[in-house]
This record gives sequence, C-alpha cells and structure tokens, in this order.
Amino acid sequence: MAFTFKKEERLCSRQLIDQLYEEGHRLRAFPYSVQWLIVPDLSPCQVMIVAPKRKFRHAVDRNRVRRLTRECYRLRKHTLYQFLKEHGIGIVFSMVYIHNEIMSYEQLSHKMDKLLAALEKDITATL
Repeated sequence: MAFTFKKEERLCSRQLIDQLYEEGHRLRAFPYSVQWLIVPDLSPCQVMIVAPKRKFRHAVDRNRVRRLTRECYRLRKHTLYQFLKEHGIGIVFSMVYIHNEIMSYEQLSHKMDKLLAALEKDITATL
C-alpha cells in the first residue's frame, strides 16, 4: 500500500458530514475527539481533520496541527484499511484536535497509534 493521502480519502461531501455528526458515534482518544460512522457504499474510509479556531487563533497554528495530524495518519492508515477490508465495511470519520497546545510529531504519532487501535475496538464493538 502506498503511503499517500489522496482526494478520494478526504471527507468533503456536505451530506456525509451532516450525516456523520447527526448519526455518528463519538470516541475520545486524547488529544483527539473522533466522530465516526459506518457507510456501506464507501471503500474503505474518508477522513476529515479539524483544528478549531477557538483553540488556535492563528491560522499558522491550525495549519501546523492539521499538517502533523495528516502526516501521522498517512503513515499509519494501512492498519485501519486492513481492518476495514477484513470486515468488508467503509467508514467516514473526523478527527478534532482538542488539546490547547501543539504536540510534537513523536508524541502525535504515538497518540495516533492509540487512536486507530481504539477506533478499531469501537467499530468491532458496534458490529
């Protein structure tokens, strides 16, 4: 699997975003709050990364958080994709950064591993 993050993997559909926040399940894995929803027609998942303006007033800080999160996810998504293919499902999810300070890449990569493991566990419990 290529370590890319293409347009097809980004959650852009307004309908799916609305459906995600209305019907989705919530999971907290510090420093992220994750909202996820199983979507049957999707292969295998789409992601939305959010850095709130309330926490980070400067655009450069929000961009930094999103960039670090994208990089961590991009390098670790293969485990999630493998899990989803084994179960034959597709999901959409959003990751909202809820910490007040920007964490280092090393810390975020460790947290991303825990987040994806918790997400897999939560999906398994729902199935």
